[in-house]
Order: sequence, then C-alpha cells, then structure tokens
Amino acid sequence: MIWMQTTATQISAQQEAERLDELLSGIAAGNRDSLAQLYDRTRAAVYGLALSYMKNKSDAEDVAQDTYVQIWNCAKSFRPQGRPMAWLMTVTRNMALQQLRRKGREQTMEPEEWDQLPAPQSTGRTEDQELIHQLLSLLTAEESRIITLHAVAGLKHREIAQLADLPLATELSKYHRALKKLKNVMEGEDTQ
Repeated sequence: MIWMQTTATQISAQQEAERLDELLSGIAAGNRDSLAQLYDRTRAAVYGLALSYMKNKSDAEDVAQDTYVQIWNCAKSFRPQGRPMAWLMTVTRNMALQQLRRKGREQTMEPEEWDQLPAPQSTGRTEDQELIHQLLSLLTAEESRIITLHAVAGLKHREIAQLADLPLATELSKYHRALKKLKNVMEGEDTQ
C-alpha cells in the first residue's frame, strides 16, 4: 500500500513538473495566460521563500512580483530538465538576495505577517500560525528557511539543498537538527 502511494506521489510530481515546463514554454512564447497559470500554481511557494528571506510581508510581496517579472523576461533561458520548480525557487532566491543587498539588512517578521503566509492546503487557525511563528523564531535563519521551504512551500530536500548551495546530506542534517530542536522546545527541554 505504501509503495502504491509513493508511486502515485512520484507520478503526480512528475506530471506537475511537466505542466510547469509547458507553462514556462508558453511564457517564453509570450503567452500571458501561461504566466497567470504559473502564478496560480506557484505563488505560495514563491511567496513563502521570499518571506523566509525578507522577514517582511511588503518586501516579500515585492520580491514575489519581481520574480514573476524576471520569469517573464527570462523564460526563454529556461531549459526543461524536469526541475522547473527548482528554477523558479532559484529565481526567487536571487531576487530576494538582490533586494537584501540593496537594502543592506534583514528584518524580523511581525506575527501578523506570518499569518499572511499563503498555505492553500492549510486550514490552520491563527493560534496555530502564532505557535509556528514562535517556534520558527527559535531557529537560526537558515534552519527556519529549510523548515519553511519543506513544510510550507513543499519543496523536496534535494531542491532545498540546491537552493541553499548545500550538499544534500548537510541540508538533511540541518533539517533534522532543526526538527529535534523544535521537538525539544515543545517537550520543555533545553535547546542548548
């Protein structure tokens, strides 16, 4: 039964990657409908990554908008290799880092800005979101970003490792260490 679920998930992910490839090809051809569809399918992940870097709703929205403008302008350079989401996340990361360099700062996020984080499949209550915000604030920026990218944006560890320029084993280690840190806090143990 688990094997069938894993296979179905892999097929679904492959189909989604193929669909994103098609949309990026449409964008490269100047099709605005393809851009709109790409936006609908990827906006939560793009905004989530932007927010994890910018720590500010307004700046994250700017980065997300700049990302889609950049995608429109650079779609011709995308080469379909079954990794369109990784390409989108790389563009988003680059746009966020570019804005941070321009501003020369990193900000902290207010709880209400975390509440705005789009999570289309989530029906979480405000209290849940506040708890998540409090827990993530206990992590380093890198740990928080890794957890957010995996849990909110739905990226695979391999994609996160590529975005963070880390070996996969290092990314996995940081992910599991962050989870252990969060578990210890939730169980009332010291995080040191």
